Amino acid sequence: MRGPDLLIRTAMITLRQLYRYPLKGLSAEPLDRVTLRAGEGLPLDRMYALTNGSWDFDAGRYQPRPKTDFIALMDHPALAALTTHVDEDGRRLTVRTPDGGALDIDLDDAAACDRFAGFVARHLGARFEAPPAFVAGEGFRFTDVSVLSHSMMNAVSLINLATVRRMSEEWGVDIDPMRFRANLYIDGAEPWSEAGWLDRELSIGEVKLRAVMRTPRCAATGVNPLSAQRDMTIPATMMERYGHRDLGIYLEVVGDGVLRVGDTLDLAG
Repeated sequence: MRGPDLLIRTAMITLRQLYRYPLKGLSAEPLDRVTLRAGEGLPLDRMYALTNGSWDFDAGRYQPRPKTDFIALMDHPALAALTTHVDEDGRRLTVRTPDGGALDIDLDDAAACDRFAGFVARHLGARFEAPPAFVAGEGFRFTDVSVLSHSMMNAVSLINLATVRRMSEEWGVDIDPMRFRANLYIDGAEPWSEAGWLDRELSIGEVKLRAVMRTPRCAATGVNPLSAQRDMTIPATMMERYGHRDLGIYLEVVGDGVLRVGDTLDLAG
């Protein structure tokens, strides 16, 4: 009974939403489909970032650095008020501001990138040790877990929408799943079941992946993506209620394929 029961249960798990975040700490870009390759992450995901001015970036010698070395939501909630989009070639950036203004930046133009970094610093109204710098990954990504290993740098993140709904019910508050800035949002699984998938292979449509790590949550989840205000203390509340602050999992891509919204997720074995 275990085998057939597993197949029936997992056949109803589907990929509901798919996102990339070209600029670390800035807005999500929804996708309908994406081509993935083994050992690689989503194309353009966290390929650009803004340093916090406390260090000098050298692409040729770069080693992964912690998120605190970059301008990120955990320290700067006002980032959520900016809407950004990078074109498919990764060469042009469009930024929309809360007052309806728009900026168009040629990412091959160093001076334009400097102006964008300065604009963000002014928008945040924060003081930095030195001017923030716009930086581009050349063979690497600015993911939070890049400090752990090269393979983790290219991992994709997954959120189970049922888990977020369960938390919302238990906490008596509506928790926006976009607070967790995942690449993949699935539905149809049991709440918290994804935490038990570690070291298992799964397929979503034609793409094969392996669950490699639970996702520890930081203060960035406290920022409301709609209001750009810090209005929750999700990690602290999770520790109080559950004794941990893990929500969602990281997946390593182990087989090439096209991932599409609406694809079915199946667990191996």
